[in-house]
Amino acid sequence: MGETAHPLFDQDWPEGEYRFFQLGFLVDDLLDAAATWARVFGVGPFHVLPVVDQHATYRGKAATVTLQVAVAQAGPVQIELVRQHCDRPSIFREWHRGRVSGLHQLCTVTEDYEGKRAHYERLGYELAAESDNGSFRVAYFDTAADFGFFTEVVEHTPGFLVRLDRIARTCAAWDGTDPVRLLTRDGYRVP
Repeated sequence: MGETAHPLFDQDWPEGEYRFFQLGFLVDDLLDAAATWARVFGVGPFHVLPVVDQHATYRGKAATVTLQVAVAQAGPVQIELVRQHCDRPSIFREWHRGRVSGLHQLCTVTEDYEGKRAHYERLGYELAAESDNGSFRVAYFDTAADFGFFTEVVEHTPGFLVRLDRIARTCAAWDGTDPVRLLTRDGYRVP
């Protein structure tokens, strides 16, 4: 596919750390949703991570949620599909109640995690959930009343950026084969 020459696509990012690199969607069926994104929008391949227990604080209390995500790069934006595999309380479970699958969060990366966290709290947005997997921290602010979605802030770390780069490179070179890839230690397998 060739480049689309249009000034809209050449605009600089907003000043500061306000660029959103990821759109996160809640889905009921992760593999089906990934295949549909690939078929309808040509986004892929989706990298499906194993199911994990994410330990976090949720609305001020310790919580564990069982999740699975799939990610693919679509130009400058990463698409993340999220499925919760348990009924425990979480920002995903509360959002899903009474809703169809859809947009859940916009995500940004920051080198100043504490400063960005304080910025959203100063503006009056509740820290709805926060986790630290040992490699990087993630915070979700409840911006739904103003914007209709959560705002996710991820700590900028070299390891996290390496993971993003690998996914982006794989997607940039994608030839349409194996649009949904279940990641394994030795590569991937298809569903």
